[in-house]
Formats: sequence, structure tokens, C-alpha cells
Amino acid sequence: MSSRIYLGELEELILLMVALLNKEAYGVTVAEELKAQANRELSISAIHAVLHRLEEKGFVKSKMGGASTERGGRRKRLFSITAHGRNALEELRDTRDLIWTLIAKTAAS
Repeated sequence: MSSRIYLGELEELILLMVALLNKEAYGVTVAEELKAQANRELSISAIHAVLHRLEEKGFVKSKMGGASTERGGRRKRLFSITAHGRNALEELRDTRDLIWTLIAKTAAS
């Protein structure tokens, strides 16, 4: 590993949901996927706080989507994972895989 990746569990889960949603991630869709995939419920404000923190860290980027009538003409901020974010998730997965392999080896001996 080149540099340490610091992500809390919630940051990692939300980053995974952004990757899963593939450029269609915004507060509501992230909340829906988090509930569907991880059985976790969070307020939209908590999700937005994490999304903005991930953006500050360079793990996601955002852009404003188009306005819609169902949103009263308001635009939504769409998030997508960056290369840095994808690399962070891969590093975390690789570290976990290595540790689980070591656990399996020690359990077998």
C-alpha cells in the first residue's frame, strides 16, 4: 500500500453505494440502496454529510443534475466515484481478503 486510506465504516458503505449506483447516486438513491443492500437506515442529512466528506477527501465527485417537476423545479446533486475512490475500495477489499485468508489458515492449524 502506498498511502493509508482512512474510511470509517459508514463512509465505506456509502462509497460502495455510490459505486453501485454508477453516476445515479444522490441522497435518496443512496439511502434506498443502503437499506436494500446493507439493511441500514440513515437520514438524508446524515447521508449528505458523508457524501460531502467523501467529496472533500477526493473519493467522489458531484455535479448538478437537471431540474424536474416532481422535485418542484429543484436540481439534485449527483455523485460518482472517482479513480481515487475506486482504488481506496480495492485496497480495503484486498486488505480484508488477506486478513480473512490468514484467519482461515490459523483456524485450520
